Amino acid sequence: MSLFQTLRFALGGLAANKVRSALTMLGVLIGVAAVIVLLAVGNGSSQAVKDSIEKLGTNALTVSSGGGFGGSRSATVTKPLTVDDARALADPAAAPHIESVAPETTTSGTALYEGTSHTVSQVVGTYPAYFKASNSKVTHGDYFSNDDVLGSRKVAVIGSTTATDLFGTADPVGRKMTLGGTPFTVVGVLATRGGTGFQDPDDVVVAPLPTVQNAFTGFGSIGQILVEAKSADATTQAQNEITTVLMGRHGIKDPTALDFRVSSQASLLTTQADTNKTFTVLLGAVAAISLLVGGIGITNIMLVTVTERTREIGIRKAIGAPRGVILGQFLAESTLLSLIGGGLGVAAGLIGSHFTIVGIKPVIIPESVVGAFAIAVAIGLFFGGYPANRAASLRPIEALRHE
Repeated sequence: MSLFQTLRFALGGLAANKVRSALTMLGVLIGVAAVIVLLAVGNGSSQAVKDSIEKLGTNALTVSSGGGFGGSRSATVTKPLTVDDARALADPAAAPHIESVAPETTTSGTALYEGTSHTVSQVVGTYPAYFKASNSKVTHGDYFSNDDVLGSRKVAVIGSTTATDLFGTADPVGRKMTLGGTPFTVVGVLATRGGTGFQDPDDVVVAPLPTVQNAFTGFGSIGQILVEAKSADATTQAQNEITTVLMGRHGIKDPTALDFRVSSQASLLTTQADTNKTFTVLLGAVAAISLLVGGIGITNIMLVTVTERTREIGIRKAIGAPRGVILGQFLAESTLLSLIGGGLGVAAGLIGSHFTIVGIKPVIIPESVVGAFAIAVAIGLFFGGYPANRAASLRPIEALRHE
């Protein structure tokens, strides 16, 4: 029997039980689509984090309280970071490879403007050096100045999301908003960073550090210090200088017992890459279960099909059909089920990946599309093998007696 005839008989067998065949294909479709979409979500999440980190600049360093990246264990007593620590890091004699230093304190608050209320996810109190170190550019208006910091002036630079949600189509620059009961004059609007995830990087208000401390956080410790090295090549030297200066200020003798940590964009990217690998493997494993369920469904359906067509098999074998023909027909049916289901699954996965899922824009991995489809076809061959072999092994006389 030719390949064309085998496929024709296989299609006829599938058409004889349209609903059953459709449900079996649906199982394969869901499995293939799940693999493509879940891996695309994992890849999209990884890309979003990578883009956010790279936007900070390759020579940016972040100093935070608590042990971790700076040593093998945390200090017994953790001394919080202060503005004086930031001033010490800005001393060119102690840290010649550091370009600028911006202490930060972060909180949240509700902003009001002419009856419109908006909850700002990040209210950042800092110095003007923050904008360059964090690669935050103003597209309209201007940054606040060192004089604004020294004078504790109530001025602010806001993100594009904050501007849109609070002021609508009106020009925010020069207008006053109330933030946590304190009036602030908007002097600039930041360029849209974009990004995906649970926190919008454009929903931010940046104001002079003393102003935010006075209105919200108090004049105690600060959350972190953003440091800009003189160049990307100088980040290692700058990191060593930060460690030396802060160990001296915090009275730490043991470099393995730091009460602060210094992280660079390179270390964050490495950590993110390792995390993404684990995340992708996990998502792939979850999606693979769907494909396995689809394969088991093919086995069940083909076993039922063999049982229903036992008499037909007996007649064909009685008139001389060889074992290979019977085997080929049922293998062709199971493969067609997975082939059609897999093809529809690829289409569904590609369509589904065009939508934002839990705040993440999926990014298709071409290898996942090819791999998922190939695995689906292989599953049809593998899981259809037992029913097909069972059909081919039936003795004609027993098959003809079957009711």
